[in-house]
Formats: sequence, structure tokens, C-alpha cells
Amino acid sequence: MAKTTKKETLDPNNNSKTKVLKSWEISKQQKTILGCLLILFSVALLVAFVSFYIYGQEDQSAVLEITNRTETVKNWLGKFGAFLANLIVYQGFGLASFLFVRLLFLSGIFLILGLSSRKLKNIWFWDLFVMINLSVLFGFFATSLPELGGTIGYELNLFLQDYIGKTGTLLLLTFGILIYVIFKMKLSPEKVQSYFENKKKESISTENPVVASNTDSAYNLEEFAVTEEEEEPTAEAVAEKIPEFKPSQFEINKEALKPTISHASEINLNPISKPLTVEKTEAVANNDFVIEAAEEEEVVEENLAARLVSDFGLFDPTLDLSNYKYPTIDLLKEYSTGGITINQEELEENKNKIVDTLRNYKIEIAQIKATVGPSVTLYEIVPEAGIRISKIKSLEDDIALSLSALGIRIIAPIPGKGTIGIEVPNKTPTMVSMKSVIGSTKFQEAEMELPVALGKTISNETFVVDLAKMPHLLMAGATGQGKSVGLNAVLTSLLYKKHPAEVKFVLVDPKKVELTLFNKIERHYLAKLPDVEDAIITDNAKVINTLNSLCVEMDNRYSLLKDAMVRNIKEYNEKFKSRRLNPENGHRFLPYIILVVDEFADLIMTAGKEVEVPIARLAQLARAIGIHLIIATQRPSVNVITGLIKANFPARIAFRVTSKIDSRTILDTQGADQLIGRGDLLYTNGNDVVRVQCAFIDTPEVEKITDFIGSQKAYATAYLLPEYVGEENGINLDIDISERDTLFREAAEIIVNAQQGSASLLQRKLKLGYNRAGRLIDQLEAAGIVGPFEGSKARAVNILDMQALDQFFNNEENN
Repeated sequence: MAKTTKKETLDPNNNSKTKVLKSWEISKQQKTILGCLLILFSVALLVAFVSFYIYGQEDQSAVLEITNRTETVKNWLGKFGAFLANLIVYQGFGLASFLFVRLLFLSGIFLILGLSSRKLKNIWFWDLFVMINLSVLFGFFATSLPELGGTIGYELNLFLQDYIGKTGTLLLLTFGILIYVIFKMKLSPEKVQSYFENKKKESISTENPVVASNTDSAYNLEEFAVTEEEEEPTAEAVAEKIPEFKPSQFEINKEALKPTISHASEINLNPISKPLTVEKTEAVANNDFVIEAAEEEEVVEENLAARLVSDFGLFDPTLDLSNYKYPTIDLLKEYSTGGITINQEELEENKNKIVDTLRNYKIEIAQIKATVGPSVTLYEIVPEAGIRISKIKSLEDDIALSLSALGIRIIAPIPGKGTIGIEVPNKTPTMVSMKSVIGSTKFQEAEMELPVALGKTISNETFVVDLAKMPHLLMAGATGQGKSVGLNAVLTSLLYKKHPAEVKFVLVDPKKVELTLFNKIERHYLAKLPDVEDAIITDNAKVINTLNSLCVEMDNRYSLLKDAMVRNIKEYNEKFKSRRLNPENGHRFLPYIILVVDEFADLIMTAGKEVEVPIARLAQLARAIGIHLIIATQRPSVNVITGLIKANFPARIAFRVTSKIDSRTILDTQGADQLIGRGDLLYTNGNDVVRVQCAFIDTPEVEKITDFIGSQKAYATAYLLPEYVGEENGINLDIDISERDTLFREAAEIIVNAQQGSASLLQRKLKLGYNRAGRLIDQLEAAGIVGPFEGSKARAVNILDMQALDQFFNNEENN
């Protein structure tokens, strides 16, 4: 038994209406029959019209007696053809009537193939427009030949000449031709200019035919020579090209040893802004002459946005600080030349020790290759056939003992390669400076939303990742292994790439000394609560309010995305820049917000669930609306990095830890316990684990960068997050009726109508700031219209309808 929808249950006439509509629908077979009929009728019209211009005068008298069967006509379609030709050509539009043949033929084709009716309507409009213009034009110039313009063209011509004269009629006809040429043929002054320029170039090339022929013949000879030289190789030649295989062959990958930074003057750090493409509607793109009534409000808004863009250009969020200058690379210190020195003796010695150790366990090596990195050298070995990989993996401690080195790590096998990797620390590691990483081509040309340069890999390549795609980052490691330097590297990367209008930081620093330098850029890059003096949060009690405020901001942003009918912050900002979102409706440009927590374990110890719940909410939902989390901790235990947090932090960085258990807690695999410290880290984003030497940036360098940014013109205040009022702050409510907001009644009506008690709803409907909307919610709670605060849920509405609300206000007035 078929289920009935709610709409069908409420509307008893719904079924009958749908049946009537379905009865008017044309099936595919019916469309095919109708299309064939139109095509055949267009052919018949063509035959009748052509024969009219051959025998038209002879058949004209017979048309008047079409019912007389004894009357003969010469029209190829008989009396019916003579009648149609006389009606449409002679009494109609004359020679322009042949466009009827085209229209009927195309209509039949469109019906048979099931093409868009919108395009067919456009064809009918322009063909009828041309038909009328041609008819009047022939009537103007060929008054003695009525067959050319037809009766309609002749009479319209006389009518126009009576009122605007011959000159006015000619000008009107010229204007009609211009309309067709400009709108339909897309003719513009630029096209005319380019046409003459191309003609000029062609004339220049024809004046030097000898040069052109010589170049052509040169290319042909060259191609011919190449094809002649391509002979079938002999067996001896093939054998010569195959390299001789040598057991225990040792190679050094020298491509990775080249410096990655050139002179500072050659580096351009200003990000390249891409032109934002504006999607226009079909009517605007084709410059259609008429916009149909069926394209309703949505298309009108698109057209209005396109006009605004053409008049004012795309919205630029950086205009408030249009003179802002990005930090220069000279602010960073050069610690080394950028290249890596090779110690050939050390490489040979390590190679021999690895080969000898494996040979002691009857493991022969077919080939070995070394890739020298900043702090670690990767030895890639290819074992002989029949050797089990697990056997090599089990010899990790034995190889470390023979090399007398700390932090030997075996990768068996290396993902994507048919080799086994053995990572051996260098005796004299090379420092990776932040200057070499920022100045690298890979970072400068990175097409990412939030590019972060962490350091360099074993192959000496700059390692750049996109924070927007992580989407959150968890950093862990023992004390003094480089977490704070890693945080500074992340923040510095974003300061070098993003404008203050595009990204904001919420910094939590329980240690009170790590992130204090960023206070100088408070009015440029930092975000804070409205009633907080310091933007960098050092009090754990204030962290809870900040996290809940970010949850409110997240909910508000999702409401904006819903109203804008987009799925993420990138689509929303592009739509806002192209002026397709109205700021009067609460829409605004949304910067990325990055929450940085320097010591998460301390927060968990002091606040517990009050911190974990909003962190988990943000980690689960905040990716699409541009809020990203970077959490660092010294103690990677399971009660700090819980399963709920790990599930939403696929991107993780592990500095050196003291045990395999801690390594598994962070990365879900061992390896972090075998790092050598001092910025040596493992990075994973749910797939492979990459070893990276973190870029070093010292406190004086960070101070120079923040001084450079802080000395420039800034915003009036830091970026203000929504005000958050907790349960403990919601006791002293405003109960004095005389002190109520002027919009109190209007706000109450909106809340009752929507049956949803939220400040964000009042913000959108009444176009208010969050603070005033929050005070209105408090007043509505004091009056008993809405219920108390319930965390992330909307408040309950105690009044069910407008009648009850009117009764509530009447009772107040009487009292």
C-alpha cells in the first residue's frame, strides 16, 4: 500500500491537481511524432515558398477560388501551398518568411533530441525580430516589388514614414540592425580592432614570403632528419645501454645537497593574489536582450551582483589595511649557507658497518644508496632475493650498537619504493634556519589556504603542509625537544603568507612566557573576548569562556553558511567577495581563526571536562567554517590525549619522547622514541610517517617580526569573539521593565514566532551586534519568555504563540 505524504494528507485536492498536470505532460514518443510533423511541414513550406516566387502571379487569381476544384494552380504543393504562400509571403513578411521554414525545422529537431527549450525560445525571439526588420527594410527600398517585403512590411514602412519620415525610418532600421549585430553576433569595438590588427600582421607576413618558406623548410628538414636517424637498435647497442650491476653498490644522492635559498633580494614574499572568477548567469554572460520572467529572484540577485562587481570591482577585505607590508626575509637570521657538507669518510664507514652487521646474520645486500639530510642520513638498501624483511627489522638494536649512534630507525619497506631504509643521525648535524625554509620556492609558490613550513625532510626538501586541510594539529613531545620552536615556526609561516584580514589567532599560554611576544600584533592578528584586557590567555579559568565563545562563533558561522547556501568558508568568502551576499543581512567576510594551546595537559589537569567538551566540539565541526586547532602538550598520556581528541586530530607531530608507549599514544606507531631531539620530529596525517628536521627560529627573530608588524597601522581593536555568558553569570538578570531594550517586544515576537531562543537569531533578524542580542536574551529570560542557558543548545521558549504573547504584555501593563 502506497504511503501518502504529509502534504497530500493536508490537501485533499493535491492528487487531482497532480493528475491534471500529468495528463498535460507529453511523452517522448509524442514529442518525436510532433517533431517529425514540424520538420515535414517546414519542408512543405519551403517547397510552397520557392514555387511562389516562380509561379506566384499565375496562381494569385486561383487562390481566391481555392474551394473550386476545377481551378488549377502551378504551385508544387497544390492549392494548399498556393494559399499558404499567398498568406505568409505576399500578405505577410515577403522574402523574410523563409525564416519560418528555419524555425519550424529547428523546433522539430529540438523536440526529437529533447534539447533545452530555453535556447529554442531565444532562437524564436531573434528570428522574429530579424523577420520584422527585413520585411520593413525590403518595403523601404523595394516599394515596386511587394513580394520582397510583403504586405506587412509595406504597410509598416508607410506607417513609420507618416510619423517619422524617411530619414527617421532609415535610422530606426539601422538601430534594429545594430541591436542584432551587438547582441546576437557579439560584435564589439575590441573585436573590430583585433580583426584589423590581425589583417595587418598577415599583410606583413605576406611581404616576407621567403623567410616564412625558409623556416617551414627548416622545420620539415629537421623532422625528416629525426625520423631518418631512428633506426632499429642492435643487440650490442642495447647491451651497452644497460648499466652493469655491481653487488653492494654505494651511491650518494647529491641532488638533495643543493642550497635552497638564493640572495634575499631575489625573493618576493608578497603572496600572489588570484583573480576571483565571478560566476554570471547565462542571461548576463550571453548579453541576452530579454530576461524571461521565469528567471525569478535568484537570477535577479545574480545579475545585481554582476553589475556591482562591474561597477565597484570585487570586495577586497584587505582595504582597511591596504598599506600593510608583509615581513621581509631580512628579519630572519642566517645560521648556515643553506647547503649540507658531505663527510665522505663517515658515509663510507657507516656503509661498511651496516653491510658487515647484516652479513654477520647471513643477510647479503645487492645495493645500497645514501641520501644525506640536515641531521639524518637515510641509507636505502636492496637485499638479495629470498631475504625476509622482518629479519632485517629485528636487527635494529644490533645495527645501532655497531654504528655507536643514538636514534637508529629502520623503515621496512619505504612506502612507494622497493627498498629498506635505515636512518642514521649525522655526527655533525646542520641547523635548518627559518630563513632557508621561508625563502624556498616551495613555500613561496605554495597554493594553499594556510601554508605552514615545518622544516626540511631527509632529502633536504622544504616540507610545507596546509593547515586548512589537516584540519587540526596535535603536537607532543618531551620537555626541551622543540615544541615551542615548532609553534613559533607555524605562526611565523602564517605571518609571512597571510594578511591580517585573512587570519586571526587565539593564543593560550599557561606557561605565560612562550607566546607573550605576539602581544605586539594584538590589533593586527589576535582575537579575544570583548571584556578581556590581554589577548594572550594565561589564566586557565578564562580559557573555558574563550573555548565556549569559539563554539558560539562556530554556530553563528554555520548559520551564515546556511543562509548563503554554501558548504565551507572558502565558498562563502568567494561569494561575499563577488558581492552576492548582502551585509545588511548579517553577512561579513570571515577570517580563518586558529586556536593555539601551548600546554594542553595543564588545562586538562585544572579544568578537565569543561575544556575537553568544547575542544571536541570544535575539532568535530569547526573545519568547514575556518576554525582550526593547534594543541601542544609535554605529556602524551591517554588521559590527556583521549580517544575523542585523537579521532579528530589526524595530523600529528611527535618530537622525541622517552618510551614506545608515548610514541604509540601520539602516532599510533613507534618511532618517536628513536628521534635525536633538538627539533627532530615525525609528522603524520593519517597515512605515511615523514621525518622532518624542524626549522629553528630564535626569540630575537620572533621579536623582530612582531616589532615590524606592530609598528604598522592596525585595526582599532583586536578581532572580538562573541560574548559568552556562562551559567554562573546568568543569575543577576535585568528584571526592571523600565530598563528594557527598545527592541524588547520586537525581539520577543521573533523568538515566539521561530520558537527558538538564540542570540544569533536576533542578530540576523534585527541586524544587531552579539552583545546587544545577548542582553535581549537575558531580558527575555528574566521576563520568563525564554528558558535558562543550556550550553550549546538553543534556549526553550515558554510562550507558544503570538496570542499568548499579547496576553503576557497586557498582563504586564495592567499590573
